[in-house]
Amino acid sequence: MNTIVSTINLLSEKVGKAASWISTALVILIVIDVIFRYIFKDTSAWIIELEWHFFAILFLLGGAYAFEEDKHVRVDLFYSNFSERDKAWVNLLGTVLLLIPWCVAIVWFAGKYALLSFQVREGSPDPGGLPARYFIKSVIVLGFLLLTLQAISVVLQSILTLRHTQED
Repeated sequence: MNTIVSTINLLSEKVGKAASWISTALVILIVIDVIFRYIFKDTSAWIIELEWHFFAILFLLGGAYAFEEDKHVRVDLFYSNFSERDKAWVNLLGTVLLLIPWCVAIVWFAGKYALLSFQVREGSPDPGGLPARYFIKSVIVLGFLLLTLQAISVVLQSILTLRHTQED
């Protein structure tokens, strides 16, 4: 189990750190857009679309890494005061009952959505927009597949923690 957890965590880390570089590209793109908009009084649909594509990629591919690093949003009324065993139970039950089913549903429906988009070679409806809308729709599937893998890692880590604390 430790090998599976380590492998998934390493994948999440590598993809998350690679995706973090998109934030640099996003900042540069926004600066260019602002310069063109305010100095030259001009902007293009493709620049605006590329901005939200970069943001979506950053968010979707960085989600599993944020979850792996425990940097995700958590309603922490009681959790911080729990023992390691209680935290493991919360993580196990929350992940199995809520996160994994939600991820599977999103992968299923987004997969159909992306496939249809790819089949019709969907592009932007805006004149001058990006030609391959199916690419960003495919990233939804990839992002939630990565999050599902990370959820499996959290389940396995929780089981390991419960086994370890039971022995003590």
